Amino acid sequence: MPAFRGRGARATRASLLPLPPCVSLNAEAFTLHDKVPAGLDRKEGEIYRHLDPQRLPRHVAIIMDGNGRWAKRRHMPRVAGHRAGVAAVRSTVETAARIHIPALTLYAFSEENWKKRPKSEVDFLMRLLSRYLKAEVPTLNKNNIRLEYIGRQHELPEDVQERMEWARQSTAANGGMVLTLALNYSARSELVDAFRSMLTAAAQNGGIEHLHIDEDTVGRHLYTRHLPDPDLVVRTSGEMRLSNFLLWQLAYAEIYVTATLWPDFRGVHLLEGIAEYQKRERRYGGLNHAEAHAPLTDAFAKNRE
Repeated sequence: MPAFRGRGARATRASLLPLPPCVSLNAEAFTLHDKVPAGLDRKEGEIYRHLDPQRLPRHVAIIMDGNGRWAKRRHMPRVAGHRAGVAAVRSTVETAARIHIPALTLYAFSEENWKKRPKSEVDFLMRLLSRYLKAEVPTLNKNNIRLEYIGRQHELPEDVQERMEWARQSTAANGGMVLTLALNYSARSELVDAFRSMLTAAAQNGGIEHLHIDEDTVGRHLYTRHLPDPDLVVRTSGEMRLSNFLLWQLAYAEIYVTATLWPDFRGVHLLEGIAEYQKRERRYGGLNHAEAHAPLTDAFAKNRE
């Protein structure tokens, strides 16, 4: 799937950055504003002008899919698609940071990739990850981005773990966007690890008979306990599935699917997804304002028609 993947199978919240101000020019269906963050190109700026900066998602999660198909269409080996996907990561990360998205999570390498792909491809992905981290740390620091990881990192090669920790420490003082790479990640494994962690904590604190489990308890033991739940999940390549990604956290996320293959994805596509997100009304299982205040007699009348 993603930049480091091919097309594989598959609560305490941190304080977040303030969103940039909006200078309104009209009050029609959308609000145009002339405050465009530095660094956006012309196409990105055109889309951003139609966004409401006060309603940007706090956390965007991306399932990066289509590297293999991108390479196949060009009669190139699969690894060429993975290599091309790095440019998509760079563009997307920089655009997200420039518009002050507080958190961005990229599904980079699934647990299924690790177990089911040919060893030669996995080895290439690990080398690509190491090179990416070494090359991108200066850019992350320039953009004030802090790097984190989720997944079973201890199962990755030791030299890769060392490079990951080096990159994490190198960006630890940054106070801007939190970029999280999901590496050797599986949502089902995350839940298993969370329940194991809860049992261990209870055993060390008076025994499991005192264990109380609710949603907040589970949230505090997830890999993503330092992050808000995603507001928007983007999937590239047109596939309509979550692929074992953040299954707990995406309960109320808006889903945006684009046919664009990951190596062709850029910051402008991220902004298009955010524009679609802002058209939607998030209800969290409730009703919109009009439905909530509609007289019951109206509903009965409609049923009789």
